[in-house]
Amino acid sequence: MIRGIIQQVIEGAIKRFSASGRPDETINDREYFQHYGFTSRPKAGAEIIVIREGNHIIAVASDDRRYRIALEEGEVAIYTDEGDKIHLKRGRKIEVAGGEEVTISTKAAVVTASTSCQVNSPLINLGGDRGGLKFLCDERLITWLVNHTHGSSPTPNQTLTVDAVCTNKTKGG
Repeated sequence: MIRGIIQQVIEGAIKRFSASGRPDETINDREYFQHYGFTSRPKAGAEIIVIREGNHIIAVASDDRRYRIALEEGEVAIYTDEGDKIHLKRGRKIEVAGGEEVTISTKAAVVTASTSCQVNSPLINLGGDRGGLKFLCDERLITWLVNHTHGSSPTPNQTLTVDAVCTNKTKGG
């Protein structure tokens, strides 16, 4: 077994690496095994564990203490050198941190929160190709919006309908 320093990792159907090993030892263009379902491309300077059997040399693990995040006993995380992470924390909490954007693409998504659900953002776009806010309409909200008045203020001259509330239009327009 050899502990080395990665010089480069080359993507492909078979991931390959080059590294420096023992003093005056260079390992070039060798296979880099990874666990099924998980893949990474370590940066130059990361550490690597290499197994050698005769002329057969493969990498079986890598680590980069420059970017490793601190975990409590029993925790698990996936992370990058840029600070993005998925952290499975103690207390059955999960933290997802994305620096610029987190994209979820699926046919259907369900969020079930037994206590509360909170969204903090300066802008929430509920658009899309099916009428946007229409999917959030609830009969109680519709009834409140259609029948809502402001005390002694004059009644608005435009009538709200269920369709108006759910598609952000007023009757006749």
